[in-house]
Parts: sequence; structure tokens; C-alpha cells
Amino acid sequence: MDLSSREENADPLTDLIRQGARKLIEQAIEAELAIYLEAFSERKLNNGRAAVVRNGYQPEREIQTGIGPVSVKVPKVRAKDGQSATFRSALVPPYVRKTRSLSAALPWLYLKGISTGEMEAALEVLVGSEAKGLSASTVARLKRDWAAEYTDWRATRLDRDQWVYVWADGIYSGLRAEDAKLCALVIIGVNERGEKRFLAIEDGVRESTQSWREVLQGLKARGMNAPKLAIGDGAMGFWSALDEVYSDTRQQRCWVHKMNNVLNRVPQSVQPKMKQSLYDIWQADTQQHAERAFDQFATLFDAKYPKAVECLYRDRHELLAFYDFPAQHWQSIRTTNPIESTFATIRHRTTRAKGCLSRDGMLHMLFKLGQTAEKTWRRQRGFDYLAKVITGVPFKDGIELETGNQIAA
Repeated sequence: MDLSSREENADPLTDLIRQGARKLIEQAIEAELAIYLEAFSERKLNNGRAAVVRNGYQPEREIQTGIGPVSVKVPKVRAKDGQSATFRSALVPPYVRKTRSLSAALPWLYLKGISTGEMEAALEVLVGSEAKGLSASTVARLKRDWAAEYTDWRATRLDRDQWVYVWADGIYSGLRAEDAKLCALVIIGVNERGEKRFLAIEDGVRESTQSWREVLQGLKARGMNAPKLAIGDGAMGFWSALDEVYSDTRQQRCWVHKMNNVLNRVPQSVQPKMKQSLYDIWQADTQQHAERAFDQFATLFDAKYPKAVECLYRDRHELLAFYDFPAQHWQSIRTTNPIESTFATIRHRTTRAKGCLSRDGMLHMLFKLGQTAEKTWRRQRGFDYLAKVITGVPFKDGIELETGNQIAA
């Protein structure tokens, strides 16, 4: 999926910034404090303990921003040896109440801060010119903290949950490293409680089976069970890798990707009529009706547009897998929307970025965006049906079948 090629969706940046700005400021202040305390590391009491220690927080206060108030807490320090020691944040000095307007998105702040070394410029967007007082060592510590968070997250065990569905896609950020477009291989899963989580954000080649094999083997090593269904675009190397690593997992092709691929093979004048015929397939209430709509599509378009029909029929079986799962889940499992909607927020900002971005910088940025987005996700619709999917209860046309009562097509 190339983010730069998508149409603009409803922009959720305000929500992302509201959730992320406070944490971003807090992390920066903690990095400042750590540098400050290091300067007193040799100042000891008679018993050998540190003479200067942190001592709670100043009263929480609000900084006014372009998106409304953001609450911050600045730590306090105490000198136990009677000498003076006062911590003042260069980022949030005493009495500051107002910042510049937050005209940039949170992912853009991470992009500027992590990838290009312009952490000071990124934080200045949040808190104004006060950020100029941040030292290089404070910035370096903050960047190391974010890199460590990503490393720890990649090692998190996955066997505490049963993963029912996974969505996979290759995310082209629009940024370049040397002569190649940067791509992240992303997998989101939903567990038995209906909670969606990022499971993988890795560097790789979207079309490469080997790249996806490494991603899936990493998930398996972390304890992930074989999901019941995987959803993704048919043009990826993901499917061959899935057959090797999780051969029991069913496959569902993303209808949004498929429709775009089919429509790109015909003139624009034909696209509205063809698009409606495609909707008639995947919006059908039963698989039998969908199969009939498939055949009708071929009747209408095969003579003049055989490449479009061939593109559609190539994944016919995998496009209709969702009919064997609860109807309450269809809206979620017919497309890779959980991934696409999350990363739509960085399309234009990454497209406008100048210069090269390191692969690590890209991964850290996407990881941070994903962390923020997860907090806004709702539980899977119809989550109470997930247990039935896990235990293998059969469904036909989205309706649960009673044991031993196979309904004829």
C-alpha cells in the first residue's frame, strides 16, 4: 500500500496530537531531568547515597496550544546535603502557559525528531521557542529511549492471547533511503477479547516472500498461535510465507485493494459501472448470491476488458472466505482498513519531507504512530463471537450452524 497515492480521509490528527503531545513533553522533561541528576552523581551524603534526588512533581498545570490545553507535570528535586539544587525544565519553564499553534501532526514530530535529528525543531512546534534550551545530550537520550521502546516491544511475548484475525500490508511511507522507497511490513491482530494490537512493524520488501517469512517466523518465535484468518492484498509475498509458517490459517483478500487493481485496468468512463458490479459481489448477503454476481461481472466485461476480469477471478476463492465467519465481523475482515486508516495520517507529511530517512527512523516513527493509534481503537464489533471462531464453530453466510445440521446451499 502506497500512502502517497490514497485520497485524503477524514483527518484524525487532532485526536492523535491530544493523546500524544502530553507523553511527548513528559518524555522530553524526563530526559532533561536525567541529564540534570547526572551532573550531581558525584555529590554524595556521608552514607554514600545521592545528595540530589527527585522529589515528586510541581503542581500539574496546563499549557495552551492550538488544539486546546495540554496538562504537564514538571518533576522537582531535593538536595539532602543542605546545598542548593533546583531543576528547571528548558522545555517548560516556570510560568509558561502558551505555546505556538500545533500545526504539525504527531507523526510528523516523531519523523522530524527521530529520523533527521531535528528534535529541537520538532519540540518547538509543541512548546514554542522554549525548546531551544534543550541540550544535545537531552535530545540524544530521548531518541535512545524511543529506540529502546521499539526494541522491547519487538520482543514482547504473544502467547498470552489467542489471536483470531490478522491484517497484513506493506506500508510505503513516501520517504526514501538512498535510491529506494522505504517500506514497513505491518501486521495487526485481534485477540479473543476483541482487542486490536500491532504485532509487527518491520523493515522489508512488500513483494518478497523471504521478508514476510522472517516477519511471521518472528511472531511464531514470540508465541503467536495460528490465526483463523489473515486479510491482505493479493500482490504481496505474504501469502507464500503464510502457507509455510501458518499453513492452517485461512486467507481473505482485501476487497479495497482488489477493486482498485481491477478498476485500474479499464478506462475511467467504465469505472463507475464496473465499481457497482464489484460492490454487488462483496456486499451480497450470501455466498451463493456473490457467486452469481461474479459470473454476471464476467458476462458484462470479459469481451472488452479481459484483463480486469482475469485480475478479479485470480483470487475468487480467497475473496469470498469471509462468508464462513460471523456476519458481525464482515465489515472488519473484508478489507485491510485497520492498517490503512491508521497510517493515512502521515501521507502528506512524509511525501513533503526532504532528504533521506534511515530505515530505523522510519520504523520508530511508525511504531510511535501505532502506539498512539491503538489507544483510540474500539473493541472488535461482535467480539463475543470470537470464542466461537476459535473453537471452530461452523458459520455459513455469516450465520452460526447448529452442530450436525448442515444447511444446503
